[in-house]
Amino acid sequence: MNRNLLCYSKIIFNAMRYSSLMLLVLAFGLSLCSAKHVDAQGLHDTKVALKVKNTSLKAVYREIERQSHFRFVYSRDAVPEDQEISLSIKSNLASVLDEIERQTHTVHELTGTHIVVTYRPPQQQGRVAGRVVDAGGTPLAGASIHVVETGGRYTSDAEGNFSFGLQPGTYRIEVSYIAYEGQRISDVSVVRGQVTEVLFTLRERLDEIEEVVVVGYGTQRKINLTGAVDQLGGEVFENRPLTSATRGLQGVLPNLNIRMTDGKPTRGAEFNVRGTTSIGAGGSALVLIDGVVGDPALLNPNDIQSVTVLKDAASAAIYGARGSFGVVLITTKSAKPGKTSITLNSNFSLNDRTVKPRMVTNGYQWAESFNEAFVAWNDYQAYPQRVNNLFPFSLDYLDELRRRDMDPSLPKVDVDPVTGNYVYYGNTDWLRELYADYNPSTEHTLAVTGSQDKIDYYLSGRYHYQQGVFRYNPDNFNIYNLRAKLGGNATDWLRIDNNTEFNQRDYRYPIVNNAWNSPVWRTITDATFPMVVLKNPDGSLSEYAAGSVGGFLYDNNASESSTLSIRNTSRFKARVGDTGLDLNGDYTFAYTFDTDGRVFTPVPFRRRPDVEATQGESKLNERNDRNRYTAVNLYLNYDRAMGKHGIGGVIGLNYESTSLRTRFYQRDGIINSAIPDFSLLNGQNYLIEGGGYDWRTMGGFMRLQYAYDSRYLVEMNARYDGSSKFPERQQFGFFPSFSAAWNVARERFWSIPERWVSDWKLRASWGTLGNGNVPPYQYLATMDVQRLPRILNGVAPDYTSAPNVIPNGLTWESATTVNFGTDLSLFRRRLNFVFDWYTRNTADMFTVGTPLPGVFGTDVPRGNYADLRTRGWELTINWKDSRGTGERAFSYSLGAVLADHYSVITRFNNPQGLLNTYYEGMRVGDTWGFVNDGYFGSEAEIAAYPIDYSFIRYSNTNKPLPGDIKFKDLNGDGRIDRGANTLADPGDQTIVGNTEPRYAFGINGSLDHRGVFLTFFFQGIGRQDWWPGREGSLFWGQYNRPYNWMPQDVLDNRWSEENPNAYFPRFRGYLAQNASGSLAMVQSKYMQNAAYIRLKNVSLGYKFSERLTNRLGMSALTMFVTGQNLWTWTPLHRHVKTMDPEVIDGSDPEVNRTSGNGLSYPMLKTYTVGISVGL
Repeated sequence: MNRNLLCYSKIIFNAMRYSSLMLLVLAFGLSLCSAKHVDAQGLHDTKVALKVKNTSLKAVYREIERQSHFRFVYSRDAVPEDQEISLSIKSNLASVLDEIERQTHTVHELTGTHIVVTYRPPQQQGRVAGRVVDAGGTPLAGASIHVVETGGRYTSDAEGNFSFGLQPGTYRIEVSYIAYEGQRISDVSVVRGQVTEVLFTLRERLDEIEEVVVVGYGTQRKINLTGAVDQLGGEVFENRPLTSATRGLQGVLPNLNIRMTDGKPTRGAEFNVRGTTSIGAGGSALVLIDGVVGDPALLNPNDIQSVTVLKDAASAAIYGARGSFGVVLITTKSAKPGKTSITLNSNFSLNDRTVKPRMVTNGYQWAESFNEAFVAWNDYQAYPQRVNNLFPFSLDYLDELRRRDMDPSLPKVDVDPVTGNYVYYGNTDWLRELYADYNPSTEHTLAVTGSQDKIDYYLSGRYHYQQGVFRYNPDNFNIYNLRAKLGGNATDWLRIDNNTEFNQRDYRYPIVNNAWNSPVWRTITDATFPMVVLKNPDGSLSEYAAGSVGGFLYDNNASESSTLSIRNTSRFKARVGDTGLDLNGDYTFAYTFDTDGRVFTPVPFRRRPDVEATQGESKLNERNDRNRYTAVNLYLNYDRAMGKHGIGGVIGLNYESTSLRTRFYQRDGIINSAIPDFSLLNGQNYLIEGGGYDWRTMGGFMRLQYAYDSRYLVEMNARYDGSSKFPERQQFGFFPSFSAAWNVARERFWSIPERWVSDWKLRASWGTLGNGNVPPYQYLATMDVQRLPRILNGVAPDYTSAPNVIPNGLTWESATTVNFGTDLSLFRRRLNFVFDWYTRNTADMFTVGTPLPGVFGTDVPRGNYADLRTRGWELTINWKDSRGTGERAFSYSLGAVLADHYSVITRFNNPQGLLNTYYEGMRVGDTWGFVNDGYFGSEAEIAAYPIDYSFIRYSNTNKPLPGDIKFKDLNGDGRIDRGANTLADPGDQTIVGNTEPRYAFGINGSLDHRGVFLTFFFQGIGRQDWWPGREGSLFWGQYNRPYNWMPQDVLDNRWSEENPNAYFPRFRGYLAQNASGSLAMVQSKYMQNAAYIRLKNVSLGYKFSERLTNRLGMSALTMFVTGQNLWTWTPLHRHVKTMDPEVIDGSDPEVNRTSGNGLSYPMLKTYTVGISVGL
């Protein structure tokens, strides 16, 4: 299959060759069209190129005469024989003569086609010295200083300083700096032998720092953008101790959807752009770091210079199939010119859980509730004998528990005189035993940047440590980041750069070792009860503690995971003469090694004094993943302006290769738990598994742009992509896009003053992209080798089975996007609006085929059988202004983003219209359920109730009582049921909610005055429905299983004759767990609103004045305090306050298995103090 891909690559190279030739011809033709005839007055129109060293001035004049039609006239005194000069210049003749005058004290006067040279005696120079700072007094390194009269250009150093000599006189000096308004100081008087000091204070441009936007394989001026592109700077990560950059990007850009499902420090997240992508192959945004695929979870947030999101097909088309659902471009910081500067940052944080559930921790109260729940489910006819078949229970025990609860002087642990076992009467708060009150973290970063001669460099490092949330032997997270950027100009036309990064992430966390192989949260809710204590009087663990938190205490069951990532990118940029062409190339090699080793050691406990037992397995396992990634890019950039016309383009090749190898080893029988090693195992049960894949992509890409007077803008992008994941004849696809924009406010007829409407642009785009995100080898018939779970003839034999039927054809999913947008700037660009509306059609999604008869004998083959339509919009509003200059400057900003989207299935193989899968016309996320009709009010009402409710289970024998739930008979057939559970016959079901998040928003603001700064950021979701589910014990409590933990909110809000309007019905166990239970049925009343608004970040700091920092030998000093996730409001807490609205999914997948909604690592709020020092 790869051989076929390489054969097809010849097509790409031929297309590239002809396209490159066309682009060169176009550039050459445009150069000819722009050429002008030189007349006798045309010093500025005559081009001269000189590169001489210690050469006589006369020889230089002769060379100029050779390259032009001008002739020099001079006397022997004007040009002495020993007068030498060194030049390396390629410019117009006027500039060349200015440079000669600067070096030789000569004066040139034009007379017709002759240049008369005279001698000007040297004068003693004066000097101009100054500094360039922003409105807050921060030095601006690399600012451009221009002396109007001489044409001289200079650059400020790392501290914003500059100094140069001038002949005595009066000058105009201009300073410019990217993203700042330029400043000119006139009448700068230079006196012989003296220093004239000047200060330039630049104000940030109000048309945003994103004046130049990073796009695919290049940059563009924001005013010339035609697609849907958003960009933000690295300031969003400042003063925030983040375990990964991913968390810092949540909610900051509209329709960049990042969902963090828990607070685990290693938790990553997919980057979703603009909603549901594909129900088949799936698909998330392509994330590129410095132009190459990378993992933002491993990236040092302090290294980030900018983040750009390419949203529509027109913007992302140049990345082809990899960017079918958006592209996120992360650009890291580069060297700053000037002398070496050093930046040190340190911070210390305390972390706490965002939600602390109030659980019933009184042993008697919980046991009484357990008994009531159990008895009610059994129609008040049976009483529990054990708690979850683990803990002995009886009414006598309940009475004794009550007696001891009323008399705190009685012991909480006793010994049964009959069995000799411990008996427990405790009041244990197991969540308090699980979680520490606070957990600390710290972060230290270092950045060194500067330049010397033609070499510039940027070096950075980071160490982040976070102690985890667990009370006993807590989890520990460490991450190390190193980056080294080195670049320089090899010649005046060739630049070479290298970017090396090293990342290592280590995470050690305790795991549970018990017979249920469940995560700790599930174990606590199912198998530890408030009556049970952590430790027996003799200091040993109780049996129930050993299977949960007690294992953490012994610290002999743990996972140690590590991720090591090394990546190097070497690139060059070569200027091709004066054609406007740049040849760019880069090569990247990345290696990632993931390992996760787990130790399972039996945990000792005692059921009775002096008799020790153990719980759990004795085994060791290890998983290793090795991933090698290679990428090569080679492309030509063209950019030329000719009067009001601007033409640009990119054409190039891209090749990527990925190779993954996985290994898993496991064996039982640990000999020495203090030294867990595979060489110290003696068990007979072992397992060795492996796997992996290889795949490659190759593509040719191009972009053509045309702009007239920055008013009329058109752009075309195209990609011809090939992937080894598809069959030979379907490996390649062509994906084009087109976009256009109109800057209305630049029209001549536009009469509204700029102070009211500064800019108004209309945009439109169309494009189609392929989605190659299918697993490798889907078109091949493969067979897995597995091991039988039984012993035959003394061994466990291997076996395999017939492969599934392969699809008849497998090709690219395609995503076609239409986008309309507008950009509006008001009040001299203080107020900015960006709005986009889009529709995206995903066709040929990789899903199940047409249902086949049962005699077919195997699963229905998958293929390109479904279509999806997504529509949405997004809005960004920003106000930014400043007043005053220097230390008295006051600046402030306020912004908001808001976005929405929804998706509809337009084609799917579901001819019966079953509701338990997708169907045509379905909105993704729609949830079908019953509609509540209150509670039964009395037994008389139940007896006379005209509707058959036998489909719903209210108890073990299904006998409803007052306080049980009623449902509406929507179809009027006199029976509550699901019918055929189809669109044609849904029974009494209707759509009661939608689980897709809607109206994602963010609100940000900042204040900065006299060194004091304040920033804040709110993030949230405007609408999202969530169903607690049959394993939602954190929400239902003992309505789920009688022996589950019990939220105090649930206990206080149950139906009773005294409280008939309570939120929860008559109290019975299993109502939410039994498949037909009245609370297990999806229904309107208990569909929860998981919308929320959260104060994601707030920072308050002080930037010390320059005078003080200079005295301390520093260039900058800042101190700050920061809070993250400090406040949350959500309707989810209206009735039960046990769950964070962002942590409502299943349990942590890395801790044994998923089990239970919301049972996962808690989300954390963080309090931070920090300092930043510049040297």
